[in-house]
Amino acid sequence: MQDGPENGPLVILLHGFPEFWYSWRAQIPALVAAGFRVWVPDQRGYNLSDKPVGIRQYSIDKLVADVLGLIDAAGVDKAIIIGHDWGAVVAWWLAASHPERVDKLVCMNVPHYAVMLRFLRKSPRQLLKSWYTAFFQIPFLPEWLSGLGRYWGMTRTLRQSSRPGTFSAADLNAYQTAWSQPGPTGVPALRTMINWYRAFAQHRPALPINERITVPTLLIWGVKDDFLIRDMAQPSIDLCDTGQLVFFENATHWVQHEEAGGVNELVVEFLG
Repeated sequence: MQDGPENGPLVILLHGFPEFWYSWRAQIPALVAAGFRVWVPDQRGYNLSDKPVGIRQYSIDKLVADVLGLIDAAGVDKAIIIGHDWGAVVAWWLAASHPERVDKLVCMNVPHYAVMLRFLRKSPRQLLKSWYTAFFQIPFLPEWLSGLGRYWGMTRTLRQSSRPGTFSAADLNAYQTAWSQPGPTGVPALRTMINWYRAFAQHRPALPINERITVPTLLIWGVKDDFLIRDMAQPSIDLCDTGQLVFFENATHWVQHEEAGGVNELVVEFLG
């Protein structure tokens, strides 16, 4: 998905699990109106994007390389990177490992990867919230269970972890269609989506040499997140040379959906 003026500053929006480019539908018009050139990919393994076979194909270095490839394809030296959930993991990693390719960074409801790893070691509360990441390591079973009843469990999780009305029936139908897109072996996209979790646990490359984020960074955080505790937000900003943290007290993990107006205003002002 592309929109906006060809000569505008490039913004790349990176979705998370279990979404696809559609998760940014409320942000795209605001960014285009502000004069940005907006690229919104389906990330590797999702919806209509390529779905290579093998867990190693979803390692974080390959996901970062995909974004670098987009920047190259756009014919520019650097881009503004905005990520939510897994898209934010990729965004943090990209900014740490290739700061020369990132103009500004916006992350939503995911901490800096180094902070996340530390909290998984020391915080029982965060470890409990992250139980599903261990479940996703089981071969075949998670995608089989998640696909039952036209993805009943997945849609239920989206609804239960968000404010009432956040995901309409039409939205959920769009997600169900995306999750059903076949890969090269005919297996629905849900398997390659879950492979992101498997690859990070099983084939994680060495951490970037410098974990500090040197580019200007905005971290937006919905406080009522069922999956990630707010305690990780400030330590993430502490790793940024120039960082700004904004909490939305009544938002959940799905902050860009629930607080679209406020998020758009913050982002456009920050990028301005």
